[in-house]
Amino acid sequence: MRRFLTLPDVAEALNISMSQTRALINRGELEGIQIGGRGQWRVEEAKLDEYIDRLYAEQREARAAKAETQ
Repeated sequence: MRRFLTLPDVAEALNISMSQTRALINRGELEGIQIGGRGQWRVEEAKLDEYIDRLYAEQREARAAKAETQ
């Protein structure tokens, strides 16, 4: 099992474009690091999992809040 994912790997896992993937990192929503002399971005698999878990939690909270107001 590998520890780090490339941005194309992340984009594929989330089924989004590369520009959307870069935007997530630039906004700090998804944590990534730059590695090497060319500054290639990598995302730790655990950070991607945390991001996905956080989105699920946010969705649950939003649905619960919506249900309370109805």
